[in-house]
Amino acid sequence: DALPISLTGNLADAEDAVHEAYARAWPRWAALTAGGDPTGWVRVVAQRIAVGTWRRARNRLLAHHRQGRTADSVAEMSPDHVALVAALRKLTAPQRQAVVLFHLCDMSGADVAAELGVSESTLRTRLTRARKELLHHLVEADAEFETRVERAS
Repeated sequence: DALPISLTGNLADAEDAVHEAYARAWPRWAALTAGGDPTGWVRVVAQRIAVGTWRRARNRLLAHHRQGRTADSVAEMSPDHVALVAALRKLTAPQRQAVVLFHLCDMSGADVAAELGVSESTLRTRLTRARKELLHHLVEADAEFETRVERAS
């Protein structure tokens, strides 16, 4: 599921969130499956775990930054990946969820709207605004990158 990855910015943390969600689901699996498909429950729990992981990572990064250190994990990512994750993080949580579920998880508009508990019209509005914000943030990041390259030359 791409949602935890987009929230954590790290595949290993996202996998941990999904594994933890399934571990939490296992003791109550019979009750979850009796009510229908447990996918939604597992997705919400994984999302909450991923958000917690992201917040802890952000707080660690801010603490390192305050102490003059940089995060080693950022160096491992491609510039495009870093820019996309940074742009996604600048979106509001509802916008980020809509973009990730619709574009990265390839869910239909109706499924995303149902997952988020909003109307399809609201979802379309969120996606439109989120795309505009993403474009703005990615163009801004590209301009900053070009400026750094020019200064380094």
